[in-house]
Amino acid sequence: MTTPAPTDRARVLVVSDTHLGDGQASRLVARLGSLLDGVDTILHAGDVVHASVLGALGEIAPVHAVLGNNDHGLRLPERTVVALAGRTIGMVHDSGSSSGRAARLRRMFPVADMVVFGHSHIPWHEVHTDDRRHAQHHLNPGSAMQRRSQPVCTAAVIELRPDGIEVSIVPLDG
Repeated sequence: MTTPAPTDRARVLVVSDTHLGDGQASRLVARLGSLLDGVDTILHAGDVVHASVLGALGEIAPVHAVLGNNDHGLRLPERTVVALAGRTIGMVHDSGSSSGRAARLRRMFPVADMVVFGHSHIPWHEVHTDDRRHAQHHLNPGSAMQRRSQPVCTAAVIELRPDGIEVSIVPLDG
């Protein structure tokens, strides 16, 4: 078990679109490997598929997850907001088409510092600033288990600190 982080900083692992059935969670944990070291919280942006995946991740750190379009029978919210290290992170599985995405996410989560989403399996991170100069990060970690048209599977690590937010999209082996 890790030592709790100070309240003004956190290391967050973000995954999405794992698409793993019963008995397959160990494949995800193995693929994430050392990314799990020192993680304070894990965010799963949907398409978990089987609850055992969240259970396995929950043995490592607290998990927050949203419902994906393949999460039949799972009792998860379609959207949620998580408060971490003095920041707010909105979560939704499907952000819609790339056209108009920034404005749509801002409407969904008007005061969030970051919005995490999945669905497309395409890793993506941008920072958008509104007319009040409030920056909002938009992050899709890609898929940790099904790369589809991408060259590799990916996850993301967020470092929340008093002086800012650092996002890294990390290619995964295997």
